Order: sequence, then C-alpha cells, then structure tokens
Amino acid sequence: MPIFINESLRQFHLQTKESSYIFCVLKNGQLGHLYYGKKVNHRENFSHLFQLPNEPIGNATFLYKGDQTFSLEVIKQEYPAYGTTDFREPAFHIWHENGSRITRFVFQSYKVIKGKPRLEGLPATYVDNENDVTTLMITLYDEISRVELQLQYSVFEHESVITRSARLTNDGHHPIVIERILSAVVDYPDAQFEMIHLDGAWIRERHITSRVLKKGVQFIDSKRGTSSSQHNPFFALKRIDATEHIGDVYGFSLVYSGNFIAGVEVDHYDVARAFIGINPFDFRWILHSKESFQTPEVVMVYSSAGLNGMSQTYHRLYASHLVRGPWRHRPRPVLINNWEATYFQFHEEKLLAIAESAKELGVELFVLDDGWFEGRNDDTTSLGDWVVDRNKIPSGLSELVKRINEKGLQFGIWIEPEMISEKSRLYERHPDWVLKAPNCSTISHGRNQYILDLTRQDVRDYLYHTISHLLEHANIAYVKWDMNRNMTEIGSSLLEASKQGEVAHRYILGLYELLERLTNTFPHVLFESCASGGNRFDPGMLYYMPQSWASDNTDAFERVKIQYGTTLVYPISSIGAHVSAVPNHQTGRVTPLKTRWHVAMFGAFGYELDPAALSEQEKQQVKKQISFFKKYRTLLQYGTFYRLMSPFEGTDAAWMVVSEDKREAIVAFYRFVAKPNPSFMRLHLKGLHPSLKYEVMIDDQTKVLYGDELMHIGLFLPPFYMGTVKTKETVMMGDYVSCLAVLKAIE
Repeated sequence: MPIFINESLRQFHLQTKESSYIFCVLKNGQLGHLYYGKKVNHRENFSHLFQLPNEPIGNATFLYKGDQTFSLEVIKQEYPAYGTTDFREPAFHIWHENGSRITRFVFQSYKVIKGKPRLEGLPATYVDNENDVTTLMITLYDEISRVELQLQYSVFEHESVITRSARLTNDGHHPIVIERILSAVVDYPDAQFEMIHLDGAWIRERHITSRVLKKGVQFIDSKRGTSSSQHNPFFALKRIDATEHIGDVYGFSLVYSGNFIAGVEVDHYDVARAFIGINPFDFRWILHSKESFQTPEVVMVYSSAGLNGMSQTYHRLYASHLVRGPWRHRPRPVLINNWEATYFQFHEEKLLAIAESAKELGVELFVLDDGWFEGRNDDTTSLGDWVVDRNKIPSGLSELVKRINEKGLQFGIWIEPEMISEKSRLYERHPDWVLKAPNCSTISHGRNQYILDLTRQDVRDYLYHTISHLLEHANIAYVKWDMNRNMTEIGSSLLEASKQGEVAHRYILGLYELLERLTNTFPHVLFESCASGGNRFDPGMLYYMPQSWASDNTDAFERVKIQYGTTLVYPISSIGAHVSAVPNHQTGRVTPLKTRWHVAMFGAFGYELDPAALSEQEKQQVKKQISFFKKYRTLLQYGTFYRLMSPFEGTDAAWMVVSEDKREAIVAFYRFVAKPNPSFMRLHLKGLHPSLKYEVMIDDQTKVLYGDELMHIGLFLPPFYMGTVKTKETVMMGDYVSCLAVLKAIE
C-alpha cells in the first residue's frame, strides 16, 4: 500500500518506489507540508517533522491571539492561501461577491481509491491496470463562501512519480471569480538548489538553462497561448552537488499546452517554494453556482540518480502512461517529407518521383507538406478551406494517395486546421470565427494568418467534419498537425464581456475536445504535433499525438542541442527528427551526411530532402542508414536513454541507448569543432551489465570489452587526425564529425 494514513493525527504518507511525500492537517484546518524526498520508513507519527520557533517571531502576523509562533509565513504548506499571514506566492486567489479575497479552506475529508480518475476535459497520465496507481483525494471546504477544494494525489508506486491537480467547486449561490489557481505548490526546508529549465526560441528550442536559486521570485512562463518555444512547461530543482547521474533532483512537468507559469520563490528565511500551473496573467474565470474548475495535472518526479535518473522516469511514464492508442509502443515508420525539397512549388509528377526514389532507398512513409490545397502557392492564402489544388494534383488527393500506396509507401499529409487566411472562402463566410478581442478594429497577423476561435462549438464541429472528410476519403496513415502563430488580441465574439479572461484556457480545452474526437474516430492514424516546430512540444499534446516535430531547424549541429535538451523530459520516440539537405536551410551550415544521420536516428526518424538530388554515393549511404535504423529501430526509439556529454558545456556531445535486457546498446559521439593535436578520447558509458562481455563495433573496427570496463575505464574513441599522417582509421577529422558504436553482448 503506497499511502499510509494516521487518522487520529491526520497525517498522510505517500510512498513511491524511491520517494516519500508527507503532509498533515494543521491545527487551523489547513494542510501543512512535512517532507518530500528520498524514501523513508513509515512510522505512526511524523509530528517531529513539524517545527515552530520556541520564542515569538519578530515582525510577523499570527492566526491565534496570544500565540506569536503559529504564523503561516514560516510554516510549510500544501496549497497555501494569500491574506491569512502568508505573504509568499499563493496557490490560488479568489474574489467573492462581497469583494473579499479571503478563502479559508479547512480539511473536511479524504478518500483513497485504486487507480486514477480522469480529469474532466484535460489530458493526464493514466494506467491500464488500476493496481499500478493509488489515488488520495483530499477535500477542503470554506464554510463562509461555500467553496470546495479537492486535491488529487496519484501515486505511481512502481516509479518515483506523484501527480497532483486541484478541482474547485462553487457550492454557494453566488458566482466567484478565480484569478489564480495553480496545480501544485511544494515547500522545501531550504533553498540549496539550482533551477533547471528549457528555454529557447523558434529554431533553437529547448536549450538547457541552469541558475542557482536567489532570494525573490524566479519563474518561467508563457503568455503566447501555447506552451511556447521560449519556455517549456517544466522545471527541475537540482541539489547544488547533484550531477547528470548522481544526487537529488525534483522534476515538475505540467500536462498542459497553453499559458503557464512555473517557478520558485526564496523568502527571507532562505526557504524555497516551488509552484506550477496555469498562468494567472490575463486569466479570470467566473465560476457560477454548482460549477467546477479543474486544473491541469503536474507530474512530479524525484530522482536520487541525478538529472538522467529523473529523465528516464519521465521517459518510461510518458511513453507508457501518457501516449495512448496503437502507436504507443509501435515502432514509427521511416518517412520522407517533401517540404524542404519543394516548398510550395510542386506538381503531382514531382511528388511521385520523390516517392519513387524514396521507396528505392527504403523509406516507408511519404508525407505531403504545405501547399497541396487550392490557391496555396505561398503563405498568404487558403488556410481553412482544405480543398485539393487540381492545378498541382490533377488526379485528386485520393488518387494521388492510391498511386503512392501502389509504390509500397504509406501516405501522410500536412494540415494547419487551427488557422485561417483572410484570403479564403471560409473567411468570406465566417469572419466572426476569427479569434479576436471584441470591438478590435485591427488584428495582428503571424505568417499572414489568423487563429480560428476554438472556444466555439461550431468552429470545432466544422474542423472535425472537414478533417474527418479528408481522412475518410483517402488512405491517409499520418497527419502532421501544424500551428504557426501565437495568440494576440485574445477574445471571442461569442463570450460575454465578463468571460473574456477565460478565452485562452477555453481555447486549449476546445483544442483538446477536438483532438479527443478525432483520435477516437481515427485511432490508426499517426498524428504528429507541430507548432512552427517545437512551439507546442508539451505533455498535453503527447496525450493525443505520440510524437512532435522537435524544431523547424534540421541542422545537425543545432539539433544535437535541441534533442539533448528535449530528452530532459520527453522520450526519444516522441522526438521528430529528420536528415535534411545541405547547405542547411536554417543556418547555411554544411555537415556530413553521416553526422546528420547520427543525430536524426535518435528519434522519430525521417528525411526532409529531394532524394533525386543525391549523388549515387549518397544514395548508397542513405540505403545503409535506413537499413541500419530498421534493424535497431526498437532499441533506438524505446531503449533506455543516457546523456553522456552535454553540448552546452563544450564542443563535444554524446549519448546512448541501452536495451531493457542490457544486451545491446548504441552510442553516439559528436564533435562540433576540430581541435589541433587533440588528446585521446575516452567515453564512460552507462547502463551496461558489468559482468557481460560486449562486442564493440565502431565503423570497421571491433573490440571485445566487459561492461564494467566500458563504464569505469571508458570506451576509446577512434583517433582524431593529429596533423601528420592521415589514414583510413583517422575518421574523426574536421568540424561536425561523429561516430557510432554498436554494442552486443556475447557469450
């Protein structure tokens, strides 16, 4: 049983595989936090973990007359309120009809259930077997305002995972206004942490950033209507002495695709408060009588094995308990996308030629990108109509799909259903369907397009029927779902003035409803999320789409950083990664075809180029690459992933995947900048069986080494060019080079 409860002392101990989470009911009825960290033995009484000063606290406020020690300012809490002696970042902020902003949630009851209830209208982690998770529901109540708060804690007992969310219900007769409602808050006894998060921009998404906690509030957020390329809805608190593979780390990942906030406050007592949830900026939700509001889920992971240990837990959890449907554990097909080969300028025969050449190379899926629908010769027109352009595809879409299928390839297609062009038939019929603030005379544009108002049921119905028609009338196996601009002038023509602060969240709820309908109707279709690349690479989208396009930047040098950072939270099976042509279309950089492959193969793998433009030598290389990938596809997409060398700490990088039985592994090493007269390189591997012998193959060289040698002494990499004699073995010469090692256990 992973949840222990002392009813008389009202203490709760949540125990996972490696962690303990302990809280209690304080004497004022609120919830007090006692401990979160490495697993401890259960005991009947944890009261010794609650401490108050032995003498009066100076310059503080107190809840009880005559008691100058019980102040919420110094007490660790579970779901803290503002205005009742705690001046730190609160979990919620509610306006009542009489103007009061004071809400006192007092413990009322609890219940423990096997399994994990679904969150209404929101994606969340799940289990196939209810015995894998136990859920604690805590109910608190404010008698004056008659508002109920339910906190949900789900314990994945075979992992070091606790998920949290909150649900607010208005049990009174008058509406209340929610201005802030977070998913979770965790109070720590000190602030000796580094905050790790994923930052970036378009074409340089999810770079790893680290900062030592300082006094005050430090946070990341999005106000863009998406989870954003700028900040991912995730952060970790790493102990100062923790490393990639050693030490205590706490991860917080929000299963949400819209505006969020995540951060830490360090107060004047050097105590850290972590918080995460929907961004309160520009958020105002009216909750009428008998209505409820559900927050998104936050997935909390504790690791005593450093950042990599935390990442592996997220990888296992999200691959098995967030991704759904038949593609959850199915190896992903090798695809070719025509975008960088043709952009908007193509004809049916050109597409068929690309498909023909790709099939000869071993590709399994052809993807038709932007430009296939009527009038779409650039990015200024036609979004919203989704009628095939007969000038480009004279035989029609279904016939094109049939001809591609006859060549032995599956067919995929690009759509951007959330968007609308001003120059479109849909806009002529429904200009009111555009997401915009009431009485707004001008609307900002991005990529010459506007956003459809997904808060509206009629818009969602139109999109559902339009996309369904597309998928029903052609044998489409894959859909790349794009979204190429952030929200501006946020508002809805259907909502009354008092509800305009709800639009950004209602949009995300509408998107989730649409995706739920589509993925249930077409479970066989492999959906890939894209939002100008990685602008919406988040757990919420993974619930509906098992993979996401990591970035519009396909440059191998930059992709190492992007993919390395992405693996901090997300499994490699979810990372869309392609080999593209050179010079690279985003950076102009020229990298070896081998290096481009060595990067892209660690993910949902494919090509983004014109195969007809390849030389015969390059075609033979690609054939070998695809053959190799197919042979090791399951290992590459679902093996245990280890980060070995960070591209953010030097000019080299390395990572590896290991099979579950530890009998196979693939290691990749990347050098970005050549070094004159370099030293010999030894790479210390991870995750191998120490007593197994491994045959290690690097290019045409083979060695036999024990697992403990490879982990503790290291793997000697091929020699680099020293500047004197250049031989066949000196393969690591120049900038942007890489090598691959394949390990197989032998008897």
